[in-house]
Amino acid sequence: MKNYIITVFDKTGEKLLDETFQAKDNNEAKTLGQQLLDEKGYSEHTHRCVSPEAKLVLFHR
Repeated sequence: MKNYIITVFDKTGEKLLDETFQAKDNNEAKTLGQQLLDEKGYSEHTHRCVSPEAKLVLFHR
């Protein structure tokens, strides 16, 4: 399992969420990250999810 980081920002650039979670690969991380955003009500906020290799897995502006 690898550690992925999901970060959510408001319109002013303030961090609303900065959380680490584990997934087996980038595809699973994308799914889990989207579920996390949906659960917390942040799916329409600016967000990003990055892999341990610093690859962008999920992004919304």
